[in-house]
Amino acid sequence: MRDPVPRDPGHPSRELGYDRRPIHDPPCEEPPLSELRSDVDSKDSIGRPPWLLFLGAAIGLALAAAGLLETRDIATALPDDAAAVVGDRTIRIIDYRRVLAGVESDLRNPVDEAMRRRVLDRMIDEELLVQRALELGLAVIDRRVRGELTSGLIDSIVSEADAEEPDDRAVALHFEENIDFFTRPGRLRAESLFFSSRRDAEVGRRPAAERAALAAERLTRSDSEFEAVESELADDQVSPVPNVLLPASKIRDYVGPTILQTLENLDVGRWSAPIENASGFYIVRLVEREPAIVPRLEDVEALVRQDLKRREGDRALRRYLDDLRSETAVSINEEVFEIASDT
Repeated sequence: MRDPVPRDPGHPSRELGYDRRPIHDPPCEEPPLSELRSDVDSKDSIGRPPWLLFLGAAIGLALAAAGLLETRDIATALPDDAAAVVGDRTIRIIDYRRVLAGVESDLRNPVDEAMRRRVLDRMIDEELLVQRALELGLAVIDRRVRGELTSGLIDSIVSEADAEEPDDRAVALHFEENIDFFTRPGRLRAESLFFSSRRDAEVGRRPAAERAALAAERLTRSDSEFEAVESELADDQVSPVPNVLLPASKIRDYVGPTILQTLENLDVGRWSAPIENASGFYIVRLVEREPAIVPRLEDVEALVRQDLKRREGDRALRRYLDDLRSETAVSINEEVFEIASDT
């Protein structure tokens, strides 16, 4: 059998290629075996006693029977949980039945013996291809195969941790130790005015700093001035803060960390002094503040249990990797970090 040549990972097709052309033997110059055999028989049969023929036949029957018994012993030598053995690898009965159940579900009909044999044959073919792929080093040269192998191993490690259901005491302890994680953060509702400094050089236009200061002064005296101040002094905002309660992290996406910090320190209803940034000035007002909500364990127990199992899976993976590192020699070229920092 000729080994398939692994293709380049970047090639559109990653399948292994096999030469399916029939192999033709060179023409044979020797006489047919039947002619040689008849010629030998005709020579050896002269003068051979009949009892020698009976002895040869008996020996042949004995060898054939021994071969049958040996084949039967090999078949019965399979492990109890094995559906088949391919090389030194075992196809487990539980895996065979799982695949068979999937085929039966797809067909939506019971499968017969021929189909059951076909399913096992396909699993044997797959195992043969996997073993050959590993021999050819596909797990080393093909990044897609490497990714699938590592993902499969990680899933198996994490799934073992997921299979163990934490008890109520462990869930309660995890909730207490990570109360901030399960607490819903407070929310803010704010409004803002923007004064662009990009057109400060235009004749007859007030500078952004002056307009922002005037707007803050007028709004501090009366909130009813908001619409008038917005139309007379402020500029359009590309992404104004929505007039709804939002987490602080979301408001930061609109106005940046400096203005958010100002908002968090304001009293409800108060306008800020002008705040300068790269493109101009802002003044902001805190309209509403909603405090953080600490839930009861009973209300979020399912979430706490799920997070605990996730973290246990992460810890199991970390322990597994630490064990691998302790068992395997790993050498690192520290110079690569210096090269990376210089480029």
